[in-house]
Amino acid sequence: MTSDSKPSVLVTGGAGYIGSHAVLALKDAGWPVAVIDNLTTGFRFALPEDVPLYEGDIEDAGLLARIFAEQGTGAIMHFAGSIVVPESVEDPLKYYHNNTAKSRALIAAAVKAGVRHFIFSSTAATYGIPEVAAVSEDTPQRPINPYGWSKLMTEQMLADVAAAHPMNYGVLRYFNVAGADPQARSGQSTAGATHLIKVAIEAALDKRESVSVFGTDYATADGTGVRDYIHVSDLAAAHVLTLEALIAEPARSLTMNCGYGRGFSVNEVLDAVDRVTNRKLDRRIEGRRAGDPDSLISDPSRLKATLGWEPANADLDTIIAHALAWERKLTELRG
Repeated sequence: MTSDSKPSVLVTGGAGYIGSHAVLALKDAGWPVAVIDNLTTGFRFALPEDVPLYEGDIEDAGLLARIFAEQGTGAIMHFAGSIVVPESVEDPLKYYHNNTAKSRALIAAAVKAGVRHFIFSSTAATYGIPEVAAVSEDTPQRPINPYGWSKLMTEQMLADVAAAHPMNYGVLRYFNVAGADPQARSGQSTAGATHLIKVAIEAALDKRESVSVFGTDYATADGTGVRDYIHVSDLAAAHVLTLEALIAEPARSLTMNCGYGRGFSVNEVLDAVDRVTNRKLDRRIEGRRAGDPDSLISDPSRLKATLGWEPANADLDTIIAHALAWERKLTELRG
């Protein structure tokens, strides 16, 4: 695809963790890109200076219409939303508003403006507690919390809209996203983040006293929960490939899992952080969190077969090293 044929891409939540890496991947591949972000959990410093940032909300129809007109938007990558599972249980209406109602408003504005391609940031949480070792896209979707339901509802909206209007979509269901841009241009910057690798890196740099291990009696090799960790830059690359595929075949929509197809336990991750940082983390054993499955591992074969995607950073120590480099840079950025 030549640069002349690349439509402008609007990235919602583009100043956030995953969104900012998608912006970098798009720019590196020569795509024109703009961002809308209300900066509640995003940061201007996460974006290249030459990327237009519209500070505002994705349910502001007037603002969206202006952006689409000014940028000539032909595709949307939608990352804006709320992502903390326990919070979704405590405040479900926040999640149905931020993740479902606002997505509806965004999709409606896109249809009105004739935007043809839409890529949605979904989640393995739509599968709930699966009964299989490796989760494929055909695994039944049975969310166990409002976060998972709020994302699944948006998946359904996109399917219905694509059947009724000239729009195709890509749904990417993420497993555990971690790491940071290898060039340290962006990373996980949110204060109070709950991601294990982020928390462990903060502890290794004395920003936290300890790391909590929630449950040691799971049906896994060492008793701690097992997850499939994917480097955020590999995930961003999958978004760019998905966009190319949607443009190449406008009648086809895609739904794909994003992971590596192998898992690491909490203790294995913490051992790796000890190894990479040359520190010994203080691990605090706590009770299980409600709804945490023993193991959650993707089957990424559809992603690989459909897009020819091959990860460049599929190594746990590499993921941790990149997260560590970003955390150190973040300390400098914040003085």
